[in-house]
Amino acid sequence: MSERVDVEQHRADVAELLEGLADRPVEEAALDQGVLGRVLARDVVAAGPLPRFRNSQMDGFAVRAADVAAAAPGSPVTLPVVADVAAAPGDPAPLAPGTAVRIMTGAPVPEGADAVVPVEDTDHVTFNRGATSPEAQAGTWPERVVVARGRAPGEFVREPGSDVAAGTVVLPAGTVLAPHHVAAAAACGVARIALLAPVTVAVVSTGSELVGPGAEPGPGQIFDANGPALAAAVEAAGGRVGLRLSLPDDPGAVRAGLARAAAGCDLVLTTGGVSQGAYEVVKDALPEVVFRSVAMQPGGPQGFGRVDGTPVLTFPGNPVSAQVSFVVFLRDVLRRAGGLPPVERVTAVLDGAAGSPAVASPAGKRQLLRGRWVRDAGGPAPRVAVVGGPGSHLVASMAAADVLIDVPAAATTLEPGAEVAVWPL
Repeated sequence: MSERVDVEQHRADVAELLEGLADRPVEEAALDQGVLGRVLARDVVAAGPLPRFRNSQMDGFAVRAADVAAAAPGSPVTLPVVADVAAAPGDPAPLAPGTAVRIMTGAPVPEGADAVVPVEDTDHVTFNRGATSPEAQAGTWPERVVVARGRAPGEFVREPGSDVAAGTVVLPAGTVLAPHHVAAAAACGVARIALLAPVTVAVVSTGSELVGPGAEPGPGQIFDANGPALAAAVEAAGGRVGLRLSLPDDPGAVRAGLARAAAGCDLVLTTGGVSQGAYEVVKDALPEVVFRSVAMQPGGPQGFGRVDGTPVLTFPGNPVSAQVSFVVFLRDVLRRAGGLPPVERVTAVLDGAAGSPAVASPAGKRQLLRGRWVRDAGGPAPRVAVVGGPGSHLVASMAAADVLIDVPAAATTLEPGAEVAVWPL
């Protein structure tokens, strides 16, 4: 008979078993290769200033501020436009006094110019196409811009280093990378970054009845939901799937497969073969592992220990039990090991809309019910509603859920309006 413990005791034992996973090595990765959601191991430092050179903040005209200081509505200043400057390689020619250049956003501001007049503050540009002078016929008559208001020195000019000075820490170690972090690193010319290596997990499904998605199941066979689900859960928690195995109900094959998994991964995660009945192949293959009954529903049968020195967790085989076990016992451990914050449990109110019945729960067991947030429910506290029944095989209700509703072991009923703890999925 397996020992029986409560949920918090098993959580503590799992955390102790896996505490060594928190000492993560550092690995380098290209900035454009799967870095989102990963954690920086070292600061990202700007090698040079950003912007790298004086450039225009607007589409408009680069000028000397003194040349347009007198411009005002009803009393504009007109300047000849002597060149165009695009956001392109090269240095523009210096700006002569009393002239302007048309300039694009991001283009280098010519030496001599100290302000940019936005295009919307110019009335129009005169092309003098009707002129008959020799200059106009030769194509050398300048365009002219009419400036409707003056600008002070520095307006709409981005100075070098005004965003980031050379040597500035752009992203500190510990940052969980999101797209805007990648943008900042790329803008500073960073090509590779140092990241905490994720925990590498072997996901092992057991059971001769299992076939992979896309196969044609025979009599008595079912699709393996646990392998894909737990592999996805590992990745969502910041881990890396190092190996996926599906093993038959043969203790020798299971032992050999687990030895292979242990040799190449930081953690081995199995599903199935851990209950109280016959043909519990994981139990038979791993006599050194502690198997126990945890006072929870679903997910009661659990095991933990080591295979050839590598930590192993054994989850039950029912799909909902396996997913709930991951959330309760492993998700936060993996996240912490990879430098990510845990997913905090929150408090909510059990919804009582439309005469919802009381929730029944078995005495002495913590029940993790599938639930959903109730949107636009009103009231000061967030509300949740139960989705589907408590069965550990009900994958559709698990798919419809976005939370687990935590019913205490001491409670046998929960009335609508009761305060409950919630595990976000």
